[in-house]
Amino acid sequence: MHPAILIHGPTASGKSALAIEVARRLGGEVINADSMQVYNDVQVISARPTEDEMAGVPHHLFGYVDPATRYSTGEWLEAARAVIRKLQRRNKRAIFVGGTGLYLLALTQGLSDIPPVPDEIRAEVRAISEAEGADGLRARLMPHDPDLAERLGTGDRQRLARAYEVWLATGRSLTDFQTERQPPVLQPGEWTGFALTPPRAALYKKIDRRFEGMLMQGAMNEARDLVARGLDPELPVMKACGMPWLTAFARGELSPEQAAENAKRDTRRYAKRQFTWIGRQFPFWTRIPSPELGDRLRVIFALYREIDTAQAEDYA
Repeated sequence: MHPAILIHGPTASGKSALAIEVARRLGGEVINADSMQVYNDVQVISARPTEDEMAGVPHHLFGYVDPATRYSTGEWLEAARAVIRKLQRRNKRAIFVGGTGLYLLALTQGLSDIPPVPDEIRAEVRAISEAEGADGLRARLMPHDPDLAERLGTGDRQRLARAYEVWLATGRSLTDFQTERQPPVLQPGEWTGFALTPPRAALYKKIDRRFEGMLMQGAMNEARDLVARGLDPELPVMKACGMPWLTAFARGELSPEQAAENAKRDTRRYAKRQFTWIGRQFPFWTRIPSPELGDRLRVIFALYREIDTAQAEDYA
């Protein structure tokens, strides 16, 4: 098989445009690795590529899940496995792209087989989180998963809640499950990873401009439609970057200006966390700091032609 190309990076860093151009030049096909872009009805808010942007390049696993679904990494992994098999049969290259590092980590390092958490336990932990905050969650988690509680501190309430849910549901720590990973879908030698790391100040400005563009393209309407459906605010899609503030505006709780400013702020913070993830989880991935498409293509093609022994195309 042709080695897969994996492209990761913070939000608004130009991942989609790069993946499409790589696929176009290599005759490859793009596979989504973004946990929000799997959902339909949120094309604008999730920054899913448009039909015009995707023209001529086959795309997979975009916009195929209903927002009312609590879609899991394991479900995505099985869907990705099926797409890879199809591309292998047609001798096509797989170009994975997305900002969800956990998806790419599961793809290349395997996934822990964690049983589903019952809804009643999720509700219990949600109530604890609202009443006691991250400090309370960490204190409750510490006796059962001290390594993870120490590592997370109080800066990641969502992951603390997830770890405590797993403990309550199974009696085992999340750390225990993570040491028992299933074999990866892509084995060493079957993929190469690239991490986009553009200058942060310029990226944060781009995030602000892009969000303003989203508002003009219908992001508020998407939020209103989700509110009208009465979806659980704890569903993953309702926690997409900016979504909590847009839905607050849709419910009449915030002005449009305040909703937009809060959404921009949270998206910048999310990008910062993505940079941190790259540094900790993907230390050996090739970094591409240049924001220019031509520079990025040259880096990818220079490395990829060395490892793709089955290649016959011109990478220029």
